[in-house]
Amino acid sequence: MSKEGKKGKVLVENRTLVVPGDVVAEGDVDIQTPHYLIKMGDKVVATVIGLVNIENENKLGLIPLEGTYVPKVNDLVIGIVTDIGITYWELDIKAPYPAILYASDMLNRPVNVAQENLADYLNIGDVVVAKVSVYDRTRNPILTVKGKGLGKVPKGVLVEVNPSRVPRIIGKKGSMINMLISESKCEIIVGQNGRIVINCPNPEMENIVVMAIRKIEREAHISGLTERVRQFILEEKIKRGLISGTEYKLNKKEK
Repeated sequence: MSKEGKKGKVLVENRTLVVPGDVVAEGDVDIQTPHYLIKMGDKVVATVIGLVNIENENKLGLIPLEGTYVPKVNDLVIGIVTDIGITYWELDIKAPYPAILYASDMLNRPVNVAQENLADYLNIGDVVVAKVSVYDRTRNPILTVKGKGLGKVPKGVLVEVNPSRVPRIIGKKGSMINMLISESKCEIIVGQNGRIVINCPNPEMENIVVMAIRKIEREAHISGLTERVRQFILEEKIKRGLISGTEYKLNKKEK
């Protein structure tokens, strides 16, 4: 069954699984994800494996299930320092090109190259939460750590996922990530580039969150995932003695 909008015609249902080359719409539809849907004549064609996302009549998007990270300005990313220059650090952000973080941005002042060693502030292997400030495909992405919650990550566990799974880990309007934080009481930072920093009150809870994220990765294409992951977390907490079965039953009745 197709859905018709005011300006074009969507040929598939919401949440349909498509592969590269599949025609998903005809005519003048509003494409929300231009990296994953392209116009070919009068047709709109998928470029990656993903789930069709239809919003407000003819607004059309695609949630990718595979792919690499393409930087966008204002994206929150988690980078790993790979090299140190005279006035900057190079960071791996899982993009085709390394990103640049200038020392003046990190230190919020000019750097004295004759007297300062940048390794004293960030060394190779350090993990950094940053935002993409400049990227136009003609040069390396430029990062900034100016802002709340940005900068060097002092502790926690780093988990890597396919960047295409990030929308599912965050969830619609933040539903999945908010549930993970609420159920685990952990600090969880999700980078658009497929890296996640987890800092939990205890190692057992940390392991549960990592397992929950892997479950989201595996089952990203299945509906009702948030509640299944919530159930999984509760069952793991009971198994590990973090909560009692009685406490779980009481909470379930309250809901």
